[in-house]
Amino acid sequence: MESTGSTVRKSIKSAGLEAILQDVLDAIEDEIVIIDNEHRIIYVNSVLRNRIQNEAESPIGQLCYQVLHNRETPCSEPLWDCLLKRVVEKGKQATIIHPVSFPDAIKYHKITAFPLHDEHDNITAVIELRKDVTAERELETQIVRRHHQLLALSQISSALSGFHDLDTTLSNALDSVLELINGDIGGILLVDANTKSLHYHVYRGLSTKYAETIRISVGEGIAGAVAETGEPIILEDISKDKRTANPDLIDSEGLKGFVSIPLKAKERVVGVMNIASHVAGRFSVDEMSLLSSIGDYLGSTIEQARLHERLARLGERYRALLRFSLTAQEEERKRIARELHDDTSQAITSMTLSLQAIMTLAEMKGIDDKQFLKMVKETHAFAVHAGYEVVRIMKELRPTLLDELGMAAAIHRYAKDTLESLGIKVSADFIGTEGRFPSEVEITMFRVAQGLIGNIREHSEAKHASIKLQCDENQCEMVIEDDGKGFDVSKLTRVESSGRGAGLFTMRERLHLAGGEGYVESKPGKGTKGIARLPVHKDSENAEN
Repeated sequence: MESTGSTVRKSIKSAGLEAILQDVLDAIEDEIVIIDNEHRIIYVNSVLRNRIQNEAESPIGQLCYQVLHNRETPCSEPLWDCLLKRVVEKGKQATIIHPVSFPDAIKYHKITAFPLHDEHDNITAVIELRKDVTAERELETQIVRRHHQLLALSQISSALSGFHDLDTTLSNALDSVLELINGDIGGILLVDANTKSLHYHVYRGLSTKYAETIRISVGEGIAGAVAETGEPIILEDISKDKRTANPDLIDSEGLKGFVSIPLKAKERVVGVMNIASHVAGRFSVDEMSLLSSIGDYLGSTIEQARLHERLARLGERYRALLRFSLTAQEEERKRIARELHDDTSQAITSMTLSLQAIMTLAEMKGIDDKQFLKMVKETHAFAVHAGYEVVRIMKELRPTLLDELGMAAAIHRYAKDTLESLGIKVSADFIGTEGRFPSEVEITMFRVAQGLIGNIREHSEAKHASIKLQCDENQCEMVIEDDGKGFDVSKLTRVESSGRGAGLFTMRERLHLAGGEGYVESKPGKGTKGIARLPVHKDSENAEN
């Protein structure tokens, strides 16, 4: 009895289609094979024929699993899936991806099988289209790996977001990495730029003795080599590697599988991350690639944390210098005001009285020297004016009301004396300001008010100014507002070389130093509002005062 393969071949030959079919199959770039129901090959195209050409015997009539898969039995699950069986049973096309062994590599073929029917619509054979998808599969693998890396970086980034200090950043980073690769041993070493050495900054799963003993020079041992070259190193078993700097410590810790990753910032190695295991061969090349991607991110994060700490130190130094400067300034103001009051003011007052006495005496003596009397009167007027100016300067430097009655009275008096002489009406509303407040609060609020009132005097062209100062047990809030011409606040972002903006900058800095905040709201033609808030911590001495 003839096989179905023979029947198909005869049918093709009788129809004169064999040569045409072979030409069509040979013109296709992918491998094509026709297999009958008995697993025997009926036709192969030239691409497949060339691949199996080393076979002395023609593949036609041979069993497909022997020729194509080097098997003695038909393909079967779970490792192999026979497409012929599936297509015959289901009656429709099917697709699988098969690994194919070559002398130098393993490639992947996407095999799509289609049923072939006879005149009675029975499936008598299948035609398989075999396409090499190794490149596509590798690309998919790379995409999946890259997606995994990006997901890991996203997780690391989320874990580190909001942290700026170096210790917290490194600790969270190491915990996230170990969780990501399901590990429990690791550490991050930082490069000391001065000594050119590395030491553990954070670690997990290592003994304190090991972590605190390790001091590695750049170029020494595994981590030192990574720091020097900027290239990662993966080891099957670090205990057997002769490059290790501290073999005794590694043996005592029982470390085997090991991977060391450079942490880079702008191509400069700032640290090394070591991940270890008690199991040899624990880490794969893919994991090393993932850790390298994380290492690049961590290097930048470490550099940012260091810069943030440096900025914080510089900021603290700046604030300390500014605080010292303002304190010295207040002391100097106080000293000058006291000297003006005790010496200069007294001298001017004495001179004014003496000139007044001279004018009175000249009148009593009947002296009629007009030029002399004119000079005495002018000198007397100058002395009176100088006395007023000295008093004004003393108030600018340190108003006596600030010491005697407190900030509310001092601010109110200063505003009235400064603005009302210019025709600017002043209204004031004080709530909760009856008692005394800490000296820092009173001086800071007065100086801020002094600056805002000075701006009204110099720039506002206002008709009215209002002051509202409200205090409770927690804070004082002051709002000074005018109906003047206003200005565009957005254009005043820094202190200009002309000095414009210095007053607002100083106001904010004073408030920040005292733990408060301040800002200005203004629009052209809409007036200006200055707001200052300052925390209040009354002590018993101030409460009694």
